[in-house]
Amino acid sequence: MKIGIFDTGTGGKLVAKRLKKLLPQHLYITAIDREHAPYGNRSPEEIITLTDAAIQQLLSCDIIVLACNTATTNAISSLRQRYPDVCFMGFEPMIKSAAALTKSHHITLLATNATKHSQRLRALISEYATDVRIDTPDTHAWAQMIDQGLADDIILDEVSTSVADGSDVIVLGCTHYLALKRRLQRLFPQCRILEPTAIIAKRISDFAKLA
Repeated sequence: MKIGIFDTGTGGKLVAKRLKKLLPQHLYITAIDREHAPYGNRSPEEIITLTDAAIQQLLSCDIIVLACNTATTNAISSLRQRYPDVCFMGFEPMIKSAAALTKSHHITLLATNATKHSQRLRALISEYATDVRIDTPDTHAWAQMIDQGLADDIILDEVSTSVADGSDVIVLGCTHYLALKRRLQRLFPQCRILEPTAIIAKRISDFAKLA
């Protein structure tokens, strides 16, 4: 099966690497829109337009994975309407799982500004996490720094403060932040760190069985 993976940079490559390891039997094609990266500080309208343009080369794939929380939360509904015959799967913040797992009713969401302000995130919080405190540290420069190979230079003081205040779950709401996962695990071993690559892999496997 042919699987297309879209992102704006490092996140897509990290997701593709992990999916290839989990599901090596499939063919993977990546579309990386570095020219317009990062998407995280753009308007929803810009994100829809740019994502639509970027996935054109993937339309022949059996599945298109939006390995970009910003694109998923802002554009996937429009893409599904425009291309009803295409199977889109998208990365989005694991708010439901985080709300179920937290024992302190306090989580830390690491996401771009566009994801933080999206209607989709508001809907997830309204449905699953109305009784959960959600801290959202300033991450506006992180994706660009990670693309530049500067992940180790990212300052995590706001994350540290959130955890010190009682957060016990950290949600990686941007695939670029997979580059920080091991560091976060080392610094905050008391926290669960959530990102949906394994869930996407399971959905791909289920789809392949039905194809």
